Amino acid sequence: MRVGWTDRDWRWLVGTLVVAVAAFLIVGQLARHAAIDARRAQASIDARFRAALIDSELARFRLLPLALADDRDVIAAIDGQAAAQAALDRKLETLARVTRAAAIYVIGADGIAVATSNWRSPQSFVRNDYTFRPYFRDARTSGEGSQYALGTASGRPGLYLAHGTANRGAIVVKLEFESVEREWARAGGITIVRSPLGIVLVTSRPDWRFAGTRPLSAADAGRFRRETRVPATALSALPVAPSSTPDLFVGRGTTLVAQSAATTQPGWRLTVFEPVEAGGAVWRAGALAALMTIALAGIAWSVRQRVTLAARRTAELEAAVADRTADLRREMDERASSEARAADLREGLRQANRLAALGQITASVAHETAQPVTAIRTYALSSEALLDAGALDDVRGNLGAIGRLADRIGAITAQLRGFSRRQPGPLRPIRIVDVLDGALLIMKDQLRDVTLALPEVDPGLAVIGGKVRLEQVLVIVVQNAVEAIADGASRRIAIGLALDAAIVRLSITDSGAGVAPDLAPKLFTPFVTSRPQGLGLGLVIAQDIMAELGGWLRLMPSDGGATFEIGMRRA
Repeated sequence: MRVGWTDRDWRWLVGTLVVAVAAFLIVGQLARHAAIDARRAQASIDARFRAALIDSELARFRLLPLALADDRDVIAAIDGQAAAQAALDRKLETLARVTRAAAIYVIGADGIAVATSNWRSPQSFVRNDYTFRPYFRDARTSGEGSQYALGTASGRPGLYLAHGTANRGAIVVKLEFESVEREWARAGGITIVRSPLGIVLVTSRPDWRFAGTRPLSAADAGRFRRETRVPATALSALPVAPSSTPDLFVGRGTTLVAQSAATTQPGWRLTVFEPVEAGGAVWRAGALAALMTIALAGIAWSVRQRVTLAARRTAELEAAVADRTADLRREMDERASSEARAADLREGLRQANRLAALGQITASVAHETAQPVTAIRTYALSSEALLDAGALDDVRGNLGAIGRLADRIGAITAQLRGFSRRQPGPLRPIRIVDVLDGALLIMKDQLRDVTLALPEVDPGLAVIGGKVRLEQVLVIVVQNAVEAIADGASRRIAIGLALDAAIVRLSITDSGAGVAPDLAPKLFTPFVTSRPQGLGLGLVIAQDIMAELGGWLRLMPSDGGATFEIGMRRA
């Protein structure tokens, strides 16, 4: 056995140490990158799911101001009717409780609140001036607006969704995100939603709210402070700093991986920060690599003297590598299983959406073709009797009517196909007399026992639209009127006509019992009907058609029966 070390031995020892340190650094960096990649993938999945959570919260409330904008109590309250304002206070209070909205209130054309869901509270919004709020100005000018701000009375942050009304007022719903923020906090990591200016609005870390993720100009910062009324400490810098890698941040000695996803709120972007806790993994991997290097060098240097020790150390290292490999394989299998379940869930949602769309289109085709098919059957049965009587001219007339109705069915199905592609046909001048004649031809048999009052119409009077679509609307409304008077002693339907320079209005009034007060607010909601045999789609389809044509269909106040008004642009 050697007593001393030679120069070659010392060079070998130094070389071994250099290689071991290099292996430690290289393998440690690889382990750190692997940990960052794993966190990056998890943060990306979390960002998409958390964006879906806030989108679902927004979707619950986005249609509420739109649905209330044409409410009769809202219109009357804005017009200054005290009784309507009191009734609207109670209605908004109930809606806020049911929907869990933070507040619902109506603003008059002068910017003063006239009704609110918190009318019982000492902090009631009634008679508050909201002309300074951008969402009110946007709702009046463009029809709708939104703004995230602190409440003037409560001081609580939230998103205000506003929609303009026909008499230049606005209906506003305030949405607070405390439950969403708590859900994010429980899920781990740090979640923020920032505005187009880069200001944090919604966050699982309350001390980050209203922090800036990028520098703001003095003008932008001043405008945000005025409109949002944030505290003086707002707009400070986010307590994390970006590193050389775009999606890595450093804050308080911790490395964070950031992944973002878009939301349905315009300009809002959600970001999830996940901490990278790779220190232990880096040291373990580096130490393992260094030990392997030293062990191999020791085996090569003294294979005879240390063969037993080298074999035992190699076995221990192999066991450690096997355990680590098995752990990695289990992690990979679990991740693959999670991704497969997520893919199955996404495909299930897509299939449900496809089936829902297919069902609605099928119901629409059945509803729109039912009346022409009934008319064809009536003409066919009457033609048999006319043939037996030898009235060939009348039979020819019936066959012509059947042909026109068959053409109409083809036009309706073609129109529904176009509607499913969101490509409506061209608009052109259509004579009102042609629309009335076509609709009454379809309804001829159902109107046989009805006293029908028709207006005098100038043959040259025309509107902008499509003949088949306007006939659809008129047939749907007249059909509803016929069904409304089916059990009445007096069966009367009156069609009225009113003109001005730009608008032509057709009114259809029946002698029935009228629309129930509880049904009127949701009369134009899909699948809402008072008749057991009805689909609840007719008025929805008719209103959609009139909106596409630039007109309207609405229920009008009346002393007896129901009155619907069809508004069309005059050609």
